[in-house]
Amino acid sequence: MDNNRFCVIMCGGVGSRFWPYSRKAMPKQFIDFLGTGRSLLQLTADRLEGVVPKENIILITNELYADIIREQLPDIDPSQILLEPARRNTAPCNAWAAWHIKALNPNAKIMVAPSDHLILKHEEFKDSVLRAFDYIDKHQSIVTFGVKPNRPETGYGYIQEGEKIDEYFSKVKTFTEKPSKELANLFLESGDFYWNSGMFFWDVDTIISGIREHAPEIADVFDHANMFYGTPQEQEFINEHYSACPNISIDYAFLEKSTDVTVEKVDFGWSDLGTWGSIYDNSPKNRDGNVTPNTRVLAFESNNNVIAAQSDKLVVVSGLNGFIVADTPDALLIMPKKDEQKVKNYVNEAKTHFGDKFM
Repeated sequence: MDNNRFCVIMCGGVGSRFWPYSRKAMPKQFIDFLGTGRSLLQLTADRLEGVVPKENIILITNELYADIIREQLPDIDPSQILLEPARRNTAPCNAWAAWHIKALNPNAKIMVAPSDHLILKHEEFKDSVLRAFDYIDKHQSIVTFGVKPNRPETGYGYIQEGEKIDEYFSKVKTFTEKPSKELANLFLESGDFYWNSGMFFWDVDTIISGIREHAPEIADVFDHANMFYGTPQEQEFINEHYSACPNISIDYAFLEKSTDVTVEKVDFGWSDLGTWGSIYDNSPKNRDGNVTPNTRVLAFESNNNVIAAQSDKLVVVSGLNGFIVADTPDALLIMPKKDEQKVKNYVNEAKTHFGDKFM
């Protein structure tokens, strides 16, 4: 296995679109949503076996989740867990990971992976990852995975394919983040657009030089810590200075401004498990089309629902079609699946009215 390969797993998000199951104290990446006995984070780490050396897996998360990660991934050394003192979106966390890895291995090739995605075809995934690492070994380019859309999804970012390089790779022409329904329909009809999987590959020098060029206010923070990486003072410095970074995604801060981004077109059964609807789409259904993960349900004249309860209680529904029912000890969500993108709005309303009580 190539010791220059690293993977950064981003696992610090709250997952508010999965409320009320996903909470600040236990976000979705640490939950076994699929009933496999493994959390989404554990499944993400499992997929890297044989691709990236275990000691080269870097997890970046909020400091609140250090104990959960150590419990779920006991084989990971604590030095491989970077703890953010504040949430600043994905640009600062990827910058910190890059500067940190550069100090460990100046020849590093980095894969960035969210911790909450579903991959159904593991061998195809492994082949795609190895192709991407091989590509960045030979080209000074950034690679992102593009998934052919099968519906006009408004919750994903899109990549427009440009000049074809070979069977698998093309240049990226444009990025579009979460389009309107009308625009998503146009993207689907054109055949030139792919879903942006949120997985990226880059040489460590490529990402660092790109952030210095396009996000100097972020680079300035981490350049000042060069003498601390790999020492006990690193976390101390981060705790003091991390909050000075702007709250911005890696897409907006760096990727969309880069002139050399390549998309690898992949087909490995990918889904961003970002919403209750995505759980519905990717879970086994009973004869009425209902998804009832680890839940006792009696359903009468009810179809195409996702019904989940965190306790042993019996859930009885009648005349319900196309709904989300998510029950926890202190909160209950009932809403049409078609409106799932509104969950974040409801979470914000709950916070406005009740503070952090239900967060």
